[in-house]
Amino acid sequence: MTNANLFVALRGGFPADLDAVAVETVDTPSALAYTWRDLDRASAMVANLIDSLDLPAQSRVAVQVDKSVEALVLYLAVLRAGHVFLPLNNAYQAAEIEYFVGNAEPALVVCTPKAFPWLSKIAFRAGTIHVFTLGDDRTGSLLERAAQHADVHEPAVRGDDDLAAILYTSGTTGRSKGAMLTHGNLRSNAQVLKDFWGWRTGGTRGGPEGRDTLIHALPIFHVHGLFVACHGALLAGAKMLWLNRFDPRAVVARLPEASVFMGVPTLYVRLLAEPGLTAEACRGMRLFISGSAPLLLETFEAWRARTGHVILERYGMSETVMLTSNPYRPEAARRGGTVGPALPGVGLRVVGDDGTARPPGEVGHIQVRGPNVFKGYWRMPEKTAEEFTADGWFRTGDVGKVEADGFCTIVGRSKDLVITGGYNVYPAEIEGFLNALPGVAESAVVGVPHPDFGEAVIAVVVARPGATAPEPAALIGALKGRIAGFKVPKFVEVVTELPRNAMGKVQKNLLRERHRGLFGGGA
Repeated sequence: MTNANLFVALRGGFPADLDAVAVETVDTPSALAYTWRDLDRASAMVANLIDSLDLPAQSRVAVQVDKSVEALVLYLAVLRAGHVFLPLNNAYQAAEIEYFVGNAEPALVVCTPKAFPWLSKIAFRAGTIHVFTLGDDRTGSLLERAAQHADVHEPAVRGDDDLAAILYTSGTTGRSKGAMLTHGNLRSNAQVLKDFWGWRTGGTRGGPEGRDTLIHALPIFHVHGLFVACHGALLAGAKMLWLNRFDPRAVVARLPEASVFMGVPTLYVRLLAEPGLTAEACRGMRLFISGSAPLLLETFEAWRARTGHVILERYGMSETVMLTSNPYRPEAARRGGTVGPALPGVGLRVVGDDGTARPPGEVGHIQVRGPNVFKGYWRMPEKTAEEFTADGWFRTGDVGKVEADGFCTIVGRSKDLVITGGYNVYPAEIEGFLNALPGVAESAVVGVPHPDFGEAVIAVVVARPGATAPEPAALIGALKGRIAGFKVPKFVEVVTELPRNAMGKVQKNLLRERHRGLFGGGA
């Protein structure tokens, strides 16, 4: 029987020369180089430690640690031992951790040494027996215990449908849901992206033996940094230049050594502020990828003008990993403001409120299916059933349109839809008009309770650095000449920045909460 364990596939991508450098740290006190052999041996030792705990089959392993190469090794070890990896944002506080641990009931928890005093109490109260620590400086009980174990390990046999990871959604509309991703989900998506994005595994430019070099500057508790970036590099045997924390100057300095970079829009904006970002610095780069939040057209164009490269924007989510992507080649075929066509093997359709297909170019609800689509929500069978159609398509909750040539544009989340006076308003449309006005860097449009209209459209605007801050009344006046009256915001606030989560997504729920009493309709 073929072992479908995702670790086996990732390990199969390692190059023949196991003593070549797999990961080089950029921002540790002194640069550290980890070979492919190091990753193999270290993950074997941690997997043997996990095996020695005699955990129940397919136990959850909850991990809230700072980014480090050892944290990546821990992920590989959990897969290797056949258990279920449960990464937690390191910004989560005690009340949130209590919910996740109580809901997932992990058999093993790994946290930072600093968090151990309070987090271990939460874990032990929930029935977790084992709590280890792991610091970003190669300290902690996990590594101390693992050092006592052998550096050879036979990966646990797993099937395509066995769980590999549980990712908790951000929970902006209530309690977070645990998306259950299988070995088959993650492996199939990684293999599709390896081919679609042209990962170089030897024979052309891009490092030793022509392999790619990835600058890894993303968190690894999330789809983008762990399942897209790490899986891509490991499966291709590509070297990673590893930053525990994003530093735009450090990224620019290492661009001449790299060929691939993945970031969220905020990272691209910060990189554009660096004088050292030039076409010459990017001469060896072949691919810049953006995701996890919408990329402003202005950023897209500024990047092309500055570097000569066209950012590739794609679309995915916790429940599905990657769904669509702008073309890899030709680069000129990439379209700003879109997320490209569906990836090979992925089905994507747009339907109306009644479930019937929308014609090309018309806005509707996005539904998807494919081998990458998750198994369901952890211990939420009713919610899982609710989110799938009778014919097996997953309701993404996103609103968008697909053109006749397959290119998809995301308009927003269905929960962000504003219904004012019986009319539907899609925030992304209004944001597009606002962002084009003088003095506006970016904007966020939300709906808040209104006694007459049910909901009122309001906008929160960030002023462009160095420009005179726009007047709210002037912005409203400018929009009145461009869009229908019911779409024009009834209130505009100018701020210095928008609230964002760790992946750069604007937290519109916080904006709605802040302004819900504005018109006396929800105070």
